[in-house]
Amino acid sequence: MSPQTATTLDQPALLSIDGPVATITLNRPDAFNSINTPIAKCLEELAAQITKDDSIRVVVIEGSGRAFCGGGDIQVFGANMDNLAPVVSELLHHLHHFIAAIRRMPKIVISSVHGSAAGAGLSLAFIADMCIAANDAKFTPAYNKLGVSPDGGGTIGVTEAVGSRRALQIFLAEDSFTAQQAYDWGLVVKLVPPDQLKQATNELAQRLAKNSPDVIRTTKALIHAATRTPIEQQLEAEAAGITHCMTTAAFRGAVEKFLGKKR
Repeated sequence: MSPQTATTLDQPALLSIDGPVATITLNRPDAFNSINTPIAKCLEELAAQITKDDSIRVVVIEGSGRAFCGGGDIQVFGANMDNLAPVVSELLHHLHHFIAAIRRMPKIVISSVHGSAAGAGLSLAFIADMCIAANDAKFTPAYNKLGVSPDGGGTIGVTEAVGSRRALQIFLAEDSFTAQQAYDWGLVVKLVPPDQLKQATNELAQRLAKNSPDVIRTTKALIHAATRTPIEQQLEAEAAGITHCMTTAAFRGAVEKFLGKKR
């Protein structure tokens, strides 16, 4: 099926849907897809739309032009220095609603990173459930150089993947790091040549989309809850999850197929 374009090309973020895979494209290429309030609002709206669509199983986040995302729009910050707090508050209100939505939605979210992912772009890359990257991609924390602490879910996604000590190193002691370092640290699941990123991202998305919606929903919820849930409560959630999945047609079909092979 050919992709369905769900947004107009002049919007700061675009949505296309191809079967079970939705793709969000950051669409401010002239500004390296830096995040301002309009793009944050658009992302929040697209996440709400995707969440309601039960046919979507996987969401890809990518950037147009030469970069994935250059972080917060410094031009906006510079133009509002005398009254910055309300501007930043509104931007983060929408951006963080988007971040919470992609973390909570019962779909697997993949960031597909090329070029630069800096500041909030780095945070966005790693708050996704998985990150695939071009092998020449560059990750730049940037926050400490601007004299600010991280936002955009960076302290969540990075810390979950690498632990608190490496996260402190990344945000306070690294000017930038390579895609290979990100892979070695467990932040990136796969590295590919730049000209193969699109195809490799689609292949990963399609592979993930073969999982049943119940499996995706339950596994994602369990994994993200594991680090903050007492063991007894987590085991109860695992029991409830697998019991539910065993009531589905997908499970029954898989068992029948397995038993058929054994005969």
